[in-house]
Amino acid sequence: MRYWSFLLAKLAGAAVVLYAIWLGLHAMYDTPAELVRFKQAPFAHDLTWTTIMFVYNLVCQGTIFLIILDQRYRCRTCGRRLRMPVRSGSHGQIMFRPPKTEYICTYGHGTLKVPEAELTGTPNPDWQPHKGDYWSELVQADKDAREGK
Repeated sequence: MRYWSFLLAKLAGAAVVLYAIWLGLHAMYDTPAELVRFKQAPFAHDLTWTTIMFVYNLVCQGTIFLIILDQRYRCRTCGRRLRMPVRSGSHGQIMFRPPKTEYICTYGHGTLKVPEAELTGTPNPDWQPHKGDYWSELVQADKDAREGK
């Protein structure tokens, strides 16, 4: 639930900022007199305003793209950024061991496996939640190694 609420919070924050930029653009731009006289919208009739709107559209799309890209590499349980990327597989053995990168939640909630080769279209990342306490095995193994067991 935290994962989705964090996404909604980022989208709402971006919407507020982009709407403020929209209002600022409208406040700063003076519509030419001939467009006001004929009651025409400045878009597609004024090159300056049309260019500003195209750039604003690119900024909006880029912002949404970056928000979604950031969200893909977050833990599905706690919403924190995934860490410790490990590459596995090989581009030379793409049929049997396709290359992928694995990310892990530092709190042990799960692992994200992201394929790097696009064989059949855009690859979907594979989120695998961990059952139980993931780090207890590693801590126990470390204690056993220190005690000489």
